[in-house]
Parts: sequence; C-alpha cells; structure tokens
Amino acid sequence: MCDSVNTGALPQNAAEFSGVSGATQTNQPVVGRFAPTPSGRMHLGNVFSALMAWLSARSAGGRMIMRVEDLDPRAQDRAVAGLLMDDLAWLGLDWDEGPYFQSERGDLYAKAIAQLCEQGLTYPCFCTRSELHAATAPHASDGTYVYQGTCRNLSPKEIAEKSRLRAPATRLRVPNEDDPTGTVSFCDIVYGPCSEVLARECGDFLVRRSDGVVAYQLAVVVDDALIGVTQVVRGHDLLGSVPRQMYLQRKLGFSSPSYAHVPLLVGPDGRRLSKRDHDLDLGVIRENGYSPRKVIGYLASLVGLAEKGEEVSADELVPRFSWDALRKHRADIVMEHETLPPFADASRP
Repeated sequence: MCDSVNTGALPQNAAEFSGVSGATQTNQPVVGRFAPTPSGRMHLGNVFSALMAWLSARSAGGRMIMRVEDLDPRAQDRAVAGLLMDDLAWLGLDWDEGPYFQSERGDLYAKAIAQLCEQGLTYPCFCTRSELHAATAPHASDGTYVYQGTCRNLSPKEIAEKSRLRAPATRLRVPNEDDPTGTVSFCDIVYGPCSEVLARECGDFLVRRSDGVVAYQLAVVVDDALIGVTQVVRGHDLLGSVPRQMYLQRKLGFSSPSYAHVPLLVGPDGRRLSKRDHDLDLGVIRENGYSPRKVIGYLASLVGLAEKGEEVSADELVPRFSWDALRKHRADIVMEHETLPPFADASRP
C-alpha cells in the first residue's frame, strides 16, 4: 500500500531555504519526531500516537527528534515541557536529537512568510472570529471554517483604513477551485489515497494570526523540513492538515515527508480524549504506581501488537511492529468500560 508515498528530502542549511528543490526524493532514512504541546500532562491517546511514531522509526533503524510545539504563549511552560519529556523517557520512548522549541524559531518562520509574500501568495486578513463563523458553515470533517475570500482583493486604500482599526492576520492564497494545481493528492500509510481541493475544503488559510503568532500549519512545515523529518506519525484528526502542509511545502521548495495517521482513543460518547478533562492522565497513572510495561502493553494490545493483559517494553515491541496492524485497526478505539485499562479509575481527578 502507498508505494507512491513521499519519504522526503531535507535542505542542507536551516538558515537558508529559498530555492531548495521541491522534488520528492525516495528511500530516505526514516526520521520521525515527537511534537508535544506543553498545555498539560499527556493522556493515553497522546502516548499511543507517540508509541506508534517511535516504533515505526526504530523498527526501520531510524531516528527520532524531539520538538516542543510551544508557539502559543499560553503553552510556553518549560516545566510542563519537562514533564512531558520525562513521561516519554519513563515509557522508554527515547530520541536522538533535540529538544527544539518552536518559541525559539521565530526568525525561521518569518523568513518563510517573507518568501511566500515575495511570491505574491499572502495578503492581510481583518476578519474577526465571529465574522468568520457567521459567514460560512463549518467544514464537515474537522469543524474548521472554509474561508470565503472576504479580504482577498482589498485595495491598498482599504487595507490602510482597516489597519488603523485592527492588526491583520496573514493568509495564504490557494488556487481557484478549477485550477488543477489546487488539488493535493497523497497516500497515507494507514488510510491510503487521499485528495483535497484546497479552495473547496479550506480556502485561503492562515499562516500568521493577528496577534503575531505563527499558525500551526506553517510552523510544522518549516520545522519538519529544516530538522530533517522524513516521516510524520500522528492522530488521524490531523489527516485534513496534510493538503495544506503539502501545498506550503511546494511553495517553500521543500519535499514532503511520508504521513501516517493513527486511530484516536475516544470515550464511549465518541469524544476524543482531552488533556483539559484529565482523561487517563499519565501523571496520575504514574503516581498510582503503574509500570511503563503495563501502559505500553495495554496500548499495544489495542492494535494487536501485544496480547490482552501482556506487559511489555517499547524495545520488545520493535520486532513486532508492522503498519499492517494499524491498517487493520483504522477505526477510532472506543474506551468502553470493558476495554479500559486497569489504571483507568486511578487517572480520574
């Protein structure tokens, strides 16, 4: 499956990336990444995605890089970031390089936005969140709003007038719906062939917020390319981000990594696990004395990499790992009472 998936190539100089070839290069070593956000302690859904990323890289003799996604000022908590990294190390999920902190990489993101601007691909957007919500219906798959181009063709005079009232965000133009260059197709390692018409599915999208914070889509594209990531493994709630990221990669001259999206762990009501709700909080699990082998064994058993009740280390799972196991378990994993781990009750606040 997915013989055509790109494995990516990386630019040689992280300080200068204009003009890097956008052509795909295959047969690159697997370089994966952890990308935790220090907004709270990890839950088992976060750990499951991290475990699959680590197993994929290690089973291929590859490397792992640690990147802390702390772009938002509310998530720039080094103490929490330290706890997340300690949790991963406690589980036996090590890394070979990093940590990199996105909050320290602003110059690289600014350079990327400037490069897009030089190509005539960006414009200021003055729409408020409430205006966006009132103007269009949410996209069915992920709840995001399809931008209708309200600010796309503002005159210099209109831009100057609006700038006196509020700071603008920055949007990236995507091709019109009838332009074939605006259709992005790829093959996910788990979910198979995917395709999206950017103008119809997301519209022109943000690369920088009105408060100056760089948008997630741009930051991860720049980081993955410049630190040499060739394989991105994450929850399938981010599957819809791939076309925007691949379009940015194309415009910035980067090659695309391969993508593998894994099932989410969800509650009986279909709600995905949340840090905010302290769902199956790893900190509480550790405080209650459960071992890394019990946690790893439980998560591996959900996709057939371990027997139910088996306790196993991450290292012991490396020779067992296969993407075929994930392809057989692509549906979200419902955490019903009978499938909850023995430490579930202990993790509730």
